[in-house]
Amino acid sequence: MSVLFSVLIYLAVLVFVIATAAKVIKYARTPAPLKIPTTPAPTSVGGVVLRMAREVVLFESLFKASKWTWIFGWLFHFGLLLVLLTHLRYFTEPVWWWVALIAPYGRYAGMMMLFGLAGLLARRLLVDRVRYISAPSDFLMLIFLMAIALSGLAMRYVWHIDIIALKQFALGLPAFEFNSLPAGLMLLLHLLLVVVLLLVFPFSKLLHAPGLFFSPSRNQVDNPRERRHVVRRSSAGD
Repeated sequence: MSVLFSVLIYLAVLVFVIATAAKVIKYARTPAPLKIPTTPAPTSVGGVVLRMAREVVLFESLFKASKWTWIFGWLFHFGLLLVLLTHLRYFTEPVWWWVALIAPYGRYAGMMMLFGLAGLLARRLLVDRVRYISAPSDFLMLIFLMAIALSGLAMRYVWHIDIIALKQFALGLPAFEFNSLPAGLMLLLHLLLVVVLLLVFPFSKLLHAPGLFFSPSRNQVDNPRERRHVVRRSSAGD
């Protein structure tokens, strides 16, 4: 079982990195035919960088569009970021000081994730116009992410696992050492869900994470009068 899950994790990470990189390269090579920044827009490169920073960190446009969606979306994304950072304690020895500093807050991050996802799911179910444009995959992805959060929280509060053995297993992965995976159905379920998420990510709407940086309505300088916008010709196959 340890070897099987190690191979699955290697495969999932490989697919995730290669497929996501391929998508990002495709985004970067796609020409922007028009000067279409969403106004009011910054008139300098520095202003664009600041605007993108506000969008990535604060979800500025979502805040202006819907406060409730912003609350649930921000809670989920911030909780996810904190969970990922706290999980670094399994892959580092000695544990980096800043990871040890935030590690106690991992349990609250998992709850933030779950609460945010529940709110986003309720939005798709209860708001008529959102439910109308929602595809089955939209509901499935939210439920899938909730299952990852729930299984992680379950291991913390209900079905405890051998943390030391789990860390030995995690430390062996970067070195291609197949250490024993601690027993526990909930852990196997959690790891399997994470593997599937890594495999699905590059081919789903979750790819909006890197795609945000290539949005012409956000990353363009508002200078159509000062500079002529010349469309770069794309290569064959783009």
